[in-house]
Amino acid sequence: MRIAIETRSGGPAPNEDWVASAPSVAIVLDGLSTAGLETGCRHGVPWYVAHLGGQLMAALATPDVSLKSALAEALDRVAASHRECDLSNPGTPSATVAVVRQRDEYLDHLVLADSPVVLEGQEDYTVITDLRVDSILPDLRAEVEQHETNTAEHKEALRRFVSAQRQTRNTSGGYWVASASPEAADHVITSSTAVKDLRSVAVMSDGVSRLVTEYGAATWTEVFTTLRDGGPGALIDTVRAVEATDPTGRRWPRYKSGDDASVAFCQW
Repeated sequence: MRIAIETRSGGPAPNEDWVASAPSVAIVLDGLSTAGLETGCRHGVPWYVAHLGGQLMAALATPDVSLKSALAEALDRVAASHRECDLSNPGTPSATVAVVRQRDEYLDHLVLADSPVVLEGQEDYTVITDLRVDSILPDLRAEVEQHETNTAEHKEALRRFVSAQRQTRNTSGGYWVASASPEAADHVITSSTAVKDLRSVAVMSDGVSRLVTEYGAATWTEVFTTLRDGGPGALIDTVRAVEATDPTGRRWPRYKSGDDASVAFCQW
């Protein structure tokens, strides 16, 4: 499996995405925004995604460990590395997870939350993701989206939304992400696909997938053509060019003018 990767910050703040690959593995993590709220952790989201990604890659070095078990192990190890922080805080650093790993003639895939794995088959595309977060607190979400990005009103509405959203995070009635407990691994979506049925695979954060799913500015066919012709960097360039036409989020209401964007593109 040949893998090309790219990650870029959405603005001047540190990149809270993380992407890495090995000959048979690709991982994308998308750290959840804190909106400036207290997290109970002195390290921050970039530290969290880097440590979770490193621990997950290490766990996956053992070929017979399942993706789910590897994630649970990585979550446990990261939590153990900063027990001095308040890991019970509902805003403790968290992330979405998307992973693929080739195992002989099969490709295993795992997603936790809304960073998708997109499979390019011989004739069509399959998007593997968990969008439960989109149904959470619709009224507060709508309040955020009625304001232009980078305004005081938008920032305050976003803080209210994230504060309320945290109370539903990793609960039975809410949505699940990687955080301080290995229990989150029990809520992943996992499956496998025969490699012979695939042309390529893209693992990405929603800062990239929104080009199709939210902006409607490209089809999956166009996304994969861009990936083949120009690589992940060209695809992120396309996302940024589209966002530049709507810098204040009037056409496409969103939480940031530009989100962190990461892609791992896998071919055979």
